[in-house]
Amino acid sequence: MNHGWEHVRDVRRELLERNTELDALERALSRLRGTAGGPVAAQRGGLLSFAGSAGMGKTALLAEVRARAAAHGCTVLSARGNEQEHGMAFHVVRQLVQPVLAGYDEATCRTVLGSWYDIVAPALGLVADAGGSSPDPTGVRDGLDWLVTRLAVQQAPTVLVMDDAQWADQESLSWLTAFAPRAEDLPMLVVVAYRPDELPRSAAAFRKPAERHASRPYVLTPLTCDAVGDEAEEKFCTECWAVTDGNPFEAVELAAGLRERGLKGCRDDLPALRELGSAVKGKGLVERLDRLGGAAVRLAWAVAVLGTSATPEVTAGVAALGSESGVDVVAQLREARILAPDEGPDGILQFAHPLIATAVHRAIPTALRVGMHNVAAEAVVEAGLGPTVAARHLLEVPCEGDDWVVQRLRQAAQEYVRAGAPDAARRFLTRALREPPSPEDRAAVLFELGAATFLAAPEVTVNYLREALAEPDVEPELREAITYRLAQALAHTDQVAEAAAVAAEEARRTSLPATRLRMQAENFVWSAFRADEPDSAARSRRLARLADHLTGDGPAERYILGLRAWDCVVHGEPAATALRYAEDALVGGLSWTEDNRGFEVPVAVAMTFMYCDQPGRAEELFTRGMAECERKGWRGAHLAFGHALLGYIRYRRGALVEAEALVREGLRIAERVGGAVPAQWYAIGILIEILLARGRIEEAQEIADHFGYGEVVPNAVVYPDSRTVYSELLLARGLHRHAEHHLKAVGRRLDARGMRNPAWCPWQLLLARATALTDSPHAIELAEEGVRRARRFGTATAIGEALHCAANVIGGGRALKLLAEAVRELEHSPAGYALAEALVDHGAALRRAGLPQDAAERLYRGLEGAVHCGADALAERARDELSAAGLRPLQLHSTGTDALTSQERVAAERLALGWDTGRIAEELATPETVVTRLLSSVCRKMGTDYAGLPRLLETADPATVPDGPPRR
Repeated sequence: MNHGWEHVRDVRRELLERNTELDALERALSRLRGTAGGPVAAQRGGLLSFAGSAGMGKTALLAEVRARAAAHGCTVLSARGNEQEHGMAFHVVRQLVQPVLAGYDEATCRTVLGSWYDIVAPALGLVADAGGSSPDPTGVRDGLDWLVTRLAVQQAPTVLVMDDAQWADQESLSWLTAFAPRAEDLPMLVVVAYRPDELPRSAAAFRKPAERHASRPYVLTPLTCDAVGDEAEEKFCTECWAVTDGNPFEAVELAAGLRERGLKGCRDDLPALRELGSAVKGKGLVERLDRLGGAAVRLAWAVAVLGTSATPEVTAGVAALGSESGVDVVAQLREARILAPDEGPDGILQFAHPLIATAVHRAIPTALRVGMHNVAAEAVVEAGLGPTVAARHLLEVPCEGDDWVVQRLRQAAQEYVRAGAPDAARRFLTRALREPPSPEDRAAVLFELGAATFLAAPEVTVNYLREALAEPDVEPELREAITYRLAQALAHTDQVAEAAAVAAEEARRTSLPATRLRMQAENFVWSAFRADEPDSAARSRRLARLADHLTGDGPAERYILGLRAWDCVVHGEPAATALRYAEDALVGGLSWTEDNRGFEVPVAVAMTFMYCDQPGRAEELFTRGMAECERKGWRGAHLAFGHALLGYIRYRRGALVEAEALVREGLRIAERVGGAVPAQWYAIGILIEILLARGRIEEAQEIADHFGYGEVVPNAVVYPDSRTVYSELLLARGLHRHAEHHLKAVGRRLDARGMRNPAWCPWQLLLARATALTDSPHAIELAEEGVRRARRFGTATAIGEALHCAANVIGGGRALKLLAEAVRELEHSPAGYALAEALVDHGAALRRAGLPQDAAERLYRGLEGAVHCGADALAERARDELSAAGLRPLQLHSTGTDALTSQERVAAERLALGWDTGRIAEELATPETVVTRLLSSVCRKMGTDYAGLPRLLETADPATVPDGPPRR
């Protein structure tokens, strides 16, 4: 070859005009290794992305990334999207982690993954327990987060490389999209390359981390003329650049072709150059393949069809070649630069470049391609590669009513459901339905399709399941499962009345006693949570009669007993009755994650204990239920409900800071799941109540505005009742007339249903407050009726809160007696915030009545309670009342107190009262060493030492300080 042509660059060996990208890579690797800021700098990861159209050199650049990362001593996890396999769930994730796990046997994998094994094993292609639970997509993503985070830390520094992200499967890309920002806090560099013009619409979220300001992608541009040719004749170099448009892939292919022909790079070689130029493009690549002969063409087609299952043996079979012939043809294709020079992981044949793979696959005649996919499906099954690999090929073959095809598609869908990929399962089952299945299997396929669609589109689930029920001669067990799922889907689409009706109809239709009892239970569930139930009293009577004859033998009976307990609560029957039924329901256990049963009743039973002044028992049940969900990988809506309602329990106990954190986490999970899931209604209402209790009215209004809370009334019963919470917000803003309008509507709705427990929904007490200034007699009547209803229910919290409201509405001398009684009741309740509020109001009333000593005792205790609860506005009001009484409030002078946490403030104010650390520890229910650390933190924030801390605290007159902590 002429010396001049030796300088026509080969970009496979040398990356030309990519200095900017390579410099960015080196900087990122230096940060990752902790050498960017000196020898002791912390390891910092991040995201590096490269974008460019086909052939722009992304693959070559990522090969350089892998090489340099390895040279820097990094662990490299690598994967590539595949145009033909983007429908195979977790295909890319498996490429990333399977090489790391391949060296482990099953026992070691179980040790490494711990409690996450059963959740993520099917997604990773590991051996999974037969008949194991099916995690939700959120649970699987959390498990993958945990695994990759562990790999990043244990094998640090780590570089995760993904090529052709535009072809990554939806599940892998969704996971990476959410995980990539976390790399900044890990010793992990994530490097992705993609074609921006080919990203599917479903990958819109991927653009956010890939294209955000701090990590905008490096856009790969065509090579200049100087890069394509150097010391050949200028006219020849210019023509090379013109022929390839500066496309690096085409430049590489052109350079190789010129070398093979021994061309010298002079003007006389231009005709041959133009001929070679056309051969490096799509059609030219195909023509080049054709010239290699029929055997080579068939084998290349087989590789294109099989994708990552193209082992030499399977490929030769699909290409109708013998093993020896296959070896020779593979060598021929490698020499022609059609196939890569080396086999990939697991001995897979690979094309030399994705553009070649695309060109070859598209060149296969349609009818022949369909036939090859059909042969491939059978071949991969025989090779033991699993039903999901076969099903990918079956999506490409025509529908012929083949039961073998239906069964393979159903098996693949079952695997994907088990792997937490319901969307992939839905694709296969939709295809199975079109096959079509045999008449005896049609109802089962419709049911499986409806169940797979439930999380993403419950409204579509309804259609499939109605169609399944319409099929003739459905097996009784299957029919029961279909009916349950249909009722659940209707309820989740805010069609609660229809859900109850479906269960009632099946209870009437069936001749099986067990099914009838199950459907009666489902009917009671959805009737109880139906906001517009026409005859609630009749349903309650039927429920009571049925429950009185049940022993709790079996889940259906326990569900009915649990529903009877909840019915007692909302109707205000004595709490003792509700607790008896709740305990009976729990004797045999109530699972949150039982297959084909909802968790609404177990949650309602736990909430029964909360409303009946046993929040500790309620928390115990919630903790157990949430742990059960997490073990099973149900980390979506179930966990959102769990966090929100556990926060509600903490709110009712007065732990407002903890409550707010829990509810915000529940809301975050609900938003992560997507859509207006019912958990959002619960979380938003509870969060608004917490914010109001903490005095953050404007923030509560912002939450309501953001979610449109109060504008729409759901058809399902939620707690706390959404319209009542919205009215409480209106009252806090001083909009009494608006609140009155909403509360009257709530009263009409709930009274008509006999739901009259102020502990569950205090609409009557709030309406009394709303009308106190405009219609005092009616307000007093409402408040007194609220007290009567609370006394009937019989809990200290219900009675104390009702008495407190009545005192505020009635006023005068009678109010002092009512407030004193309210305090006495609440002292025997677990409601810490309600007690603090009553104490402050009682103290204020005593001050106005000219009883400063009695007022001081109440106000100091109320202030302590408010600080302990995190009720900042209430604490400030208590201080104002103390100042008005001429008493010295417990006030921290230093400006550093603004940064104190709730617990630090409690510890500091207890110290101001003269308490020692032992007593403070007892009050906070925390070790004394923790109290010491809290006080040390206070000192640090206030700029003093421990000895000087008391001088910065303004304390009350010791004579007016109560002796010991307030009674609870």
